[in-house]
Amino acid sequence: MDFSLPYTPEQEEFRKEVRGWLEANVPEEMKEPVDQNHFTAEMYWWWREKHKEMATKGWLEPTYPKEYGGGGLTGDHETIIDEEFNRFGAVRRFSSTQVFPTLLVWGTEEQKQKYLRPLLTGEKVTWQKLTEPHSGADVAAYESTAVRDGDDWVLNGSNMYIGGYEDAEMMVGPMLTDPDAPRHRNLGYFVIEAPSEGLSINEMSLLGGGRKRAIFMDNVRISGDHLIGGDHQGWQVLGTHLEFEHGGGGRAFPRDEALDDLMSFVNSQKFNGSSVVKDPVTAQKAMDAYIESHVQGILAKRTHWMYQKKVEIRYEGNLANVHSRESGLRNALRVRELMGPFAFLSTEDPIAPGRGAQEVRQRAAAGQRHPGGTTNIAKVVLARRIGISRTQERPAPTPSTTSANS
Repeated sequence: MDFSLPYTPEQEEFRKEVRGWLEANVPEEMKEPVDQNHFTAEMYWWWREKHKEMATKGWLEPTYPKEYGGGGLTGDHETIIDEEFNRFGAVRRFSSTQVFPTLLVWGTEEQKQKYLRPLLTGEKVTWQKLTEPHSGADVAAYESTAVRDGDDWVLNGSNMYIGGYEDAEMMVGPMLTDPDAPRHRNLGYFVIEAPSEGLSINEMSLLGGGRKRAIFMDNVRISGDHLIGGDHQGWQVLGTHLEFEHGGGGRAFPRDEALDDLMSFVNSQKFNGSSVVKDPVTAQKAMDAYIESHVQGILAKRTHWMYQKKVEIRYEGNLANVHSRESGLRNALRVRELMGPFAFLSTEDPIAPGRGAQEVRQRAAAGQRHPGGTTNIAKVVLARRIGISRTQERPAPTPSTTSANS
């Protein structure tokens, strides 16, 4: 297994094409800001149009099938796109991508055309809808209800920490379809289109920056074709969704910009006329941060390679997920120890290293252990996958282990 990604001449030509398109089409003022709180509505809608252009080239979601609006390209193409967008400071996408493979595996042909295609072509954006006020990590304890009414479903309930920048056109997630049924047999998995009568969306402020929403459903009526899978099959459908929430797709290009900024800062600092990296304690902490970051990169690349090669991912995604959460917090502490007060200078401070990015990351690190369930939950899932728990668990079906994308 080779993680060095030796690109062919044809792939390097593709890189030049992507780089040229970015340089010709993305002005400086539309590049992604260091602090997400500075991302404006104007930037969002500008990028929505650019994402549609990308989709016509097959670049928005390059590895998904062409018949559903994807690019039909390889994982190497996606890696090159990710590398160049990251290098340029361009916005890659807005949708919750965990939804895509779930619709690809579980949706009917009609549902793929109706719901998946507009997402892959950039016409619409979707959010995942998981966390409730009283349940987050334990999705099986869902309280928001979906009740059949003829051929329709009527939805009531609420969710928190949903979404991203501006409002999306679609939300996808579970609902309680049978409160009397046993756990894991009581859920359905639904697409909810926005705006819808009875659906309200309120913005939330977060310590780590960015934007999330609280949503409220008051007798929201949707037609029967918004149900993905069977009436009580939501837990199985959600399993595919959570495989990707927990790292099952890996990352093609898991660059650690916080580490890049840290190394640049440490190498630039002097004490009594001598470089601070000559201090063995400083050098050790910097090396520990470097090692942790690169281990995480290898874990993420391995999972991405397995997914693209259609090798069953049993525990590898969960392992990368747990390591990412814990190593991210450890490295955030090392940044504070090595940079001192400079780690807390904001984007508005003219002397802030890396344009204040470390201060943004310090705030974000506080919430890193919670998305997709707490770290303890992630460890339980990992333990079940590697056989050191009272129960064992097999991975849910994904496009790499079914015929959905063949």
